[in-house]
Amino acid sequence: MRSQRFHIETLGCPKNVVDTDKIVGSLHADGLEPASGLGDADLVIVNTCAFIEAARQESIDTVLALAEAKRPGARLVVTGCMAERYGDELAAALPEVDAVVGFAEEASIAQVTMLARKPHGVRDLLDLPRAAPSAPWAYVKVAEGCDRACAFCAIPSFRGKQRSRQPEAIEAEVRALLDAGVREVVLVAQDLAWYGRDVDEANALVALLARLDRLADDGLARQRLLYLYPSEVRDPLVATMLELDTVVPYFDLSLQHASAPLLRRMKRWGNGDRFLAAIERIRAARPDAAFRSSFICGFPGETEAQHDELLAFLSAAQLDWAGFFAFSREDGTAAAHLDGAVAEDLMGEWLRDCAEVQEPITNAARLALVGSELDVLVDGRDDDVLVGRSNREAPEIDGVVRLDGDAKPGDIVRARVTDVEGPDLDAVVTKAGR
Repeated sequence: MRSQRFHIETLGCPKNVVDTDKIVGSLHADGLEPASGLGDADLVIVNTCAFIEAARQESIDTVLALAEAKRPGARLVVTGCMAERYGDELAAALPEVDAVVGFAEEASIAQVTMLARKPHGVRDLLDLPRAAPSAPWAYVKVAEGCDRACAFCAIPSFRGKQRSRQPEAIEAEVRALLDAGVREVVLVAQDLAWYGRDVDEANALVALLARLDRLADDGLARQRLLYLYPSEVRDPLVATMLELDTVVPYFDLSLQHASAPLLRRMKRWGNGDRFLAAIERIRAARPDAAFRSSFICGFPGETEAQHDELLAFLSAAQLDWAGFFAFSREDGTAAAHLDGAVAEDLMGEWLRDCAEVQEPITNAARLALVGSELDVLVDGRDDDVLVGRSNREAPEIDGVVRLDGDAKPGDIVRARVTDVEGPDLDAVVTKAGR
């Protein structure tokens, strides 16, 4: 009798990717095997996103498509943020779904669906072993939940307060990933720089980076940090990021806007001048540092003058990468009840304005690299082209480096940039991998 088989699809952010890896690990532990395709699966799982309306709609569309495409008799499970936030409502609205599983039961999906080989108690997903990585990089979630109360964000309402993982557990997970061939770990959390503050350890992230840096002899080549709240982008964190050999000088700053009054209305810290000062200090110390951020257009009460202030900030900041998002009114958030709604067509116009300012900046930053040599971590092949990333490109978010030469996934090669195509670089390998 063959083992039960599963198929899983993941939507949303890198933190969901980590959860999926651990769900897969739990399914393996319960005796299930990956299906060769959707038609071969006894269990179909959708790990959903609920951050904004567009993400929720994508999640629903995916569930309905899989319900129609799966083989008769296969069980369909919805988990992730939508399942946690709208559990009973989602179950009532989607009779096609066999189970809606919240965070507390994510590590026990096989048991919930009665496909586990033997019953077990409820497990905590956060510290479970994960599925083997398919690339020489991996996300590592260091904390769950968030202690902030940004007016536009519903995450704390269903992810809860921050709970940081023990550094020993994180190190053990990283060691296992290194043993499986990973060279770069991408540290993620809802509020990464706040790691450890829930247990009164002010510089816990600094200590964690130093702890993981000692794994360089075991194969760790890079640590990359995503989602840094701007008030925390200061010493000793910045100094540590710039001093440790394994930490890449890549600063993913959660800025959201540049107007001080609008940021206060968002219940956020900072202003454009403070952000620029922090960026300039880092660039003075490391001219090769890369910067990414994201911004909201159309937050309630935003004015044309404040929008112009954001455009001016983008011109001054010269960020390598930036994303722009229309405001989404989320139930249960402070912003859901604010007056001053911005019309959708105006939000669309403002999004286009931001793109028109930022795209030439990103293009110029990429063109400036032509002729230079970069250390590139080889990720694998895409359409038979060898691709990798330097310190300037985060996986799945930014562009890539297309390589002309011989190398294998996990190699770090020296490559000379020869051309630019959109966000991607073309480069020739000049020194073999290590």
